[in-house]
Amino acid sequence: MTAQEFAAWELDEPERHEFFRGEVFRVFGMGGARREHVRVTMNISRALENHLHGTPCQTFMADMKVHVAATGDMFYPDVLVTCDACDLTASLEMRHPKLIVEVLSPSTATFDRGDKFLTYRMIDALEEYALVNPHAKAFEVYRRQPNGTDWLLKPGKVEAGLVLQSVGLPLASDLLFENV
Repeated sequence: MTAQEFAAWELDEPERHEFFRGEVFRVFGMGGARREHVRVTMNISRALENHLHGTPCQTFMADMKVHVAATGDMFYPDVLVTCDACDLTASLEMRHPKLIVEVLSPSTATFDRGDKFLTYRMIDALEEYALVNPHAKAFEVYRRQPNGTDWLLKPGKVEAGLVLQSVGLPLASDLLFENV
């Protein structure tokens, strides 16, 4: 299946799917996401939405697809922020996110840290990639370096909170993990 065929096919599907290396994968199993995953995703989205209010940037969560033009792959990140004018008029997919956040689950953590991150790194606009583990109450942030190709891992310190430098948002751990 090509990326174009996938995009057309998925429009009529009742469930969300990701497209990676020509294969289609259902996003959630039959039971959906766990409460902790949903709470952390909402906490991050709410904080970003409030912080970015009145700016040219917008926050999207869970149901907005990211299309990686360099590979044709398409994913549904838990949270993304884009400030790109083309993205802000798009209906179905974003191509220029500035920030992507994935909330880890046991079944996706290896993919989120590995092949998915390798693919996301091909998005020129992407400045920051954050991984949040609601079960361990931990997080890590990868930041693109000035040379445009290298990424620096900033391990999270719970006492310092999650700092999303790309959008200038410090997020205290008690807010990040509220109701988890």
